Amino acid sequence: MKRFYEKNDLLFAILWIVVYCVVSIPIRGSLGDESFAMLAGLAVIASGIFAFVKKFHLEEKYGLVKWNGRAGDYLFFIPMLVLMTGNLWGGIDVAYEGMAQVFAVISMLLIGFIEELIFRGFLFRALLERDPEPVAITITAVTFGIGHIVNLLAGQGGMESLIQVIFAVAWGFLFTFVFYKSGSLWVCILVHGLVDVFSKFAAFERNSDYIYVTATIVVSALYCLYLSRKPSVLKRKDS
Repeated sequence: MKRFYEKNDLLFAILWIVVYCVVSIPIRGSLGDESFAMLAGLAVIASGIFAFVKKFHLEEKYGLVKWNGRAGDYLFFIPMLVLMTGNLWGGIDVAYEGMAQVFAVISMLLIGFIEELIFRGFLFRALLERDPEPVAITITAVTFGIGHIVNLLAGQGGMESLIQVIFAVAWGFLFTFVFYKSGSLWVCILVHGLVDVFSKFAAFERNSDYIYVTATIVVSALYCLYLSRKPSVLKRKDS
């Protein structure tokens, strides 16, 4: 695997995205996020990614390092933390009962870890070594967002999937900017995981959903504009 990674890290990133989709989509469509099968499949993928990064000492490259910046320079991540709670704005309602809810919560945390590593870690770092920073950021964010259209294959409605794609693109830009500027992925992993976790405690209400999506787009745009003025920890290989 390391030889394949060293030969073409971009193809390596795409391969992990494909593996993630091939494993998670059928399980989500047939058994749901609350199933033990979903939890087990995600745990295997997360373990494989983490083992690879640890074995070849790639923690710094992919952001699995302690964040050492000044919180004030990032507005104490308040925009992210506020948006993180958006799924709860319409009220609270537990999605499943008993252990099913526990499985779903752990699965959502694993999804946050996996998606941040394969999109912000593997994909973004591979693109950053090939393309100008704005191009790498945009491709990463849009790819992350479009990737959510696969929820159609899991039985989700068309309009709901479209809204989720737009929502995910906004988050994609936000997460990518934070990683690019700070060099640490842990904040993105935590926030991403909790956004997904809170979706399993949400009393979905159409108006609050639209407000949340709109707020995410506006706040993400403003926060990214603010972060764009900050120095970047990550650099292109040739810079």
